[in-house]
Amino acid sequence: MPKFLHTADWQMGRTYSRFDTEDGAALVEARYDAIERLAALATAHQCDAVLVAGDVFDAQTVSDRTIRRVFNATRSFEGPWVMLPGNHDAALAESVWTRAERLNAVPENVHLALEPGAIQLPDQGMAVLAAPLIQRHTYGDLTQPFDTMETPLDLLRIGLAHGSVQGLLPEDIDATNPIAPSRAETAKLDYLALGDWHGAKQINERTWYSGTPEPERFRNNDAGYVLIVDIERPGAIPKVTRHETARYQWHQWRESLAVPSDLDELLNRINQLPESSVLDLKLDGTLTLAGDQKLIRGLSVAEARFRSVTCDRTKLQLEPTEEDINQLHADGYLGDVVHELRESQQTADKSGEADVARDALAILAGLLKPKDQELAK
Repeated sequence: MPKFLHTADWQMGRTYSRFDTEDGAALVEARYDAIERLAALATAHQCDAVLVAGDVFDAQTVSDRTIRRVFNATRSFEGPWVMLPGNHDAALAESVWTRAERLNAVPENVHLALEPGAIQLPDQGMAVLAAPLIQRHTYGDLTQPFDTMETPLDLLRIGLAHGSVQGLLPEDIDATNPIAPSRAETAKLDYLALGDWHGAKQINERTWYSGTPEPERFRNNDAGYVLIVDIERPGAIPKVTRHETARYQWHQWRESLAVPSDLDELLNRINQLPESSVLDLKLDGTLTLAGDQKLIRGLSVAEARFRSVTCDRTKLQLEPTEEDINQLHADGYLGDVVHELRESQQTADKSGEADVARDALAILAGLLKPKDQELAK
């Protein structure tokens, strides 16, 4: 019974400039770790081959070191690998793949599908029909030749392609590199292994996207998996199982705060996240000064626990209660300043002025906070 591992969209060489240097470096390393994990998984499950459906590399210009590290990470699976160029690493006349070959970095068990055609793996019981991208964007279906490609009758016909299945992905997905949803049927494929969509997704019983093995963006699309595919014989229905490979979980929350219980609920949800979280918050609404200090403390704790925490508070207004002001003992001139800053948030003509007023109010509250509150934190 032939069995293979289907993966895609490694995007090696990707950078994370929006994150702090330390966090960005950790996210980069997680992608190398993911390759090692899936190689170990293929070995543990006695897979016959590993198929990579495009975008092994994030760009043609990745460093030589990145190229060498990628192929080094595959070492723990000694069976055949078939790697397909995608839109990020298309098989140009001069490409990241030709550099890899010149560097002598490609192991003997790695097959680079740089040209359309069938790669026969008779010892593994399969023929891989490859549709590599030879430029970043195409407007014709490169899998159409699969319909007429001939392969031995005793080998599984496995398609390997990178692009957008027409009419079945979300409307905002780029329409370039189209793939017909009926390709597995018209080409009599036992399985069509796809890349480009970064989440695990079934198109039909013989067509799947594996998604990226390590999430790299805030999108709830089942990223962080690889697929192990069992096909008993040519013509049999594939048995597809998902295996989680992600090290980090990415969460993007958009929250509106109006009453104290909203903040309590948010902090409780944050506390429930695993330490492997990458959290991006965007807050709007209102907070009291006491609530703002509680939020700052909660975020500080989260920043120490999680891989990364970012919080956009530009739409969040501070509305001190009378109790807040009384606790600050802001009498006379300071009391007037607090009231003026509170009003400025609501009446400022420019959002930047409102931001300044809010931040000034938070800083002033921190400076005026009674010592006993500091000690009680």
